[in-house]
Amino acid sequence: MADNFLERQYADYLEKKAAREKAKKLAWQKQLKAYKAKLAAEKAAKEQNQEE
Repeated sequence: MADNFLERQYADYLEKKAAREKAKKLAWQKQLKAYKAKLAAEKAAKEQNQEE
């Protein structure tokens, strides 16, 4: 009985851990995408100013 309880607890822990890691990865990707967009906008603005 104790083994089943521990196995369930551990399985739940692994599921939660995987969900946290996935959320962390998605947040990082979102932040990176926003940063790349910001850099691209700054580069475009800089190039436009040099043309003038």
